[in-house]
Amino acid sequence: MIVLVNGIGNIGTTLLALLIEHQELLGIDAVFALKNKPLPWQLDDLTYLQSQGVRVCSRLAESDYEFLDDVIDDIDYIFDCTNNGGGMQNKQWYVDLPNLKGACAQGSEKKFGVSYMSGLNDAAIRKKKFVHVVSCNTHSLASLLSTFTGDQLENHTSSDFVVVRRSEDIGNHQRLVTANVVARHLDEQIGTHHSVDVVDLFATKKILPDVTSSDVTTPSQLMHAVRFNIGLKQKLTKEEILELIAQNPHISTSTKFDSNVIFERGRRIGFQGRIFSHAIVIANNMIISSDSIKGWAFIPQEGNTLLSTINAFLIQTDHPDMSRIMDTLRSKLLMDRW
Repeated sequence: MIVLVNGIGNIGTTLLALLIEHQELLGIDAVFALKNKPLPWQLDDLTYLQSQGVRVCSRLAESDYEFLDDVIDDIDYIFDCTNNGGGMQNKQWYVDLPNLKGACAQGSEKKFGVSYMSGLNDAAIRKKKFVHVVSCNTHSLASLLSTFTGDQLENHTSSDFVVVRRSEDIGNHQRLVTANVVARHLDEQIGTHHSVDVVDLFATKKILPDVTSSDVTTPSQLMHAVRFNIGLKQKLTKEEILELIAQNPHISTSTKFDSNVIFERGRRIGFQGRIFSHAIVIANNMIISSDSIKGWAFIPQEGNTLLSTINAFLIQTDHPDMSRIMDTLRSKLLMDRW
């Protein structure tokens, strides 16, 4: 199996590290990476990737890297990690690749393929060539919703989410804001794209949850957060809620109220300094009433989509040992408590 990671930013770099670290487990023979716009100050990063076993390639025939055209016909699977429409543009040439078994794209590339989150709608992407791995915030909202109400939403009435977004990654400085910025509601009934994407994700299971969302961007480069208000048909006790969280390996808890403390711990002990949980619920700060659960969760942005990305690869390529591999990765990467 030969794979290509197209785009070597925050998500692409961490994904490459995961693929190289678990290359034998995943049954991958070679890992290629395409840097679309290499800048002079990024050359050391590319050299480091090469030292780890990544085969960096270029669209230019004369460069210090392998020529993409010489290898592209041998690629079995593509992880597209570009954004802002890059994945959709790339799909135009992916469809003509002779040996391509599948490809996935990240968050912003919504129309790339079937929307997907690991463990929620695995059946929806079987035998599908193109998959859209939903965004980090969509992962969080969908996981909280399915965890507290049941995977089929048997105990759900309606839910509302307020996403508090960091402005950008700690390594960048292009979209920083100096004050809180409220996002426009894209849908008059549903709100921002987060709840729209949650509805579309559950629609692949022929379920239409009643959810709304709003969002505000803050002058932070650390973690997103979400204030959730999940409506229930039947009341759950705090003990029952904590048990539901414990049953979902993708949801973790914390008793810390400061995102910088959790973020820093992730940088110290997480693989590649990342946190891979879909959401980190502040377990000692929930409001539990007869018909709802209200509370806060922190969202690890560039880590929480990556297990879904690898799971999509295994499903689309019909790997015979998928369950064991995902169990192994979850045991290594996920933590119950932060």
